[in-house]
Amino acid sequence: MAARQEVTAWRPGVPGVVEVFHAHFTAHAYPMHVHDVWTLLIVDDGAVRYDLNRRERGTPRDTVSLLPPHVPHNGSPATAHGFRKRVLYLDLSRLDESFVGPAADTPDLVDPLLRRRVARLHTALAAGTGAEQWEAESRLALIAERLRGHLRPRLAEEPFDPGRRGVAAELRDLLDARVERGMTLAEAAALLHAHPAHLVRAFSAAFGIAPHRYLTARRVERARGLLLDGLPPAEVATAVGFHDQAHLGRHFGRLVGVPPGRYARSRSR
Repeated sequence: MAARQEVTAWRPGVPGVVEVFHAHFTAHAYPMHVHDVWTLLIVDDGAVRYDLNRRERGTPRDTVSLLPPHVPHNGSPATAHGFRKRVLYLDLSRLDESFVGPAADTPDLVDPLLRRRVARLHTALAAGTGAEQWEAESRLALIAERLRGHLRPRLAEEPFDPGRRGVAAELRDLLDARVERGMTLAEAAALLHAHPAHLVRAFSAAFGIAPHRYLTARRVERARGLLLDGLPPAEVATAVGFHDQAHLGRHFGRLVGVPPGRYARSRSR
């Protein structure tokens, strides 16, 4: 079977929804990466295998998966024919950072009602008319409420706190503040008064991803938004800190599954 890569992505104009992403992959495997928003995922065919918080997870068809921001994860097909998925990227206005820990501990929710609501929200978002805007906002409000209901009972448990203390967190703050212009490892080491090798080891141990891969993932994340806003790939590449369009293309394809130009052309709204 030839490898299949089909994607559709758009910004729906619904408060709280950063991006809608539909994909059908037969062979593509995502490397470890991060998002700065929530990833709400349902799989319509096949299944996805992924690692999050250093544990292997999976998405059978009746599951809703909620992957928290800033927690590295990967993904690959768990079935021979790949998977077909629908994803909503949600900003922190719907779920704040206090829910990151519970979601990292239990990202896969078996809740048929929640799954039906998420699927119906995708249908409303795909319609894209004024009437469906009201429907989409209403459905999103009910989904967020139900997600909080799943996560809230676990808030009293031991908080999820990887790297929030010490040099790993300080390095992440530096990288977050300098996504576009970047910085060298030597510059970071000088600012944080730490040996470069110690910085790399501490960051990788705390977050499960090397600092250069973290920075690349953040740049690709910003590139997605600019492409959906209609900017050409060459302009996007320099805007988010890549050397040129080819540099963007290499990393974008690995992390998103298709080249940036094809991703931009997939916009249906």
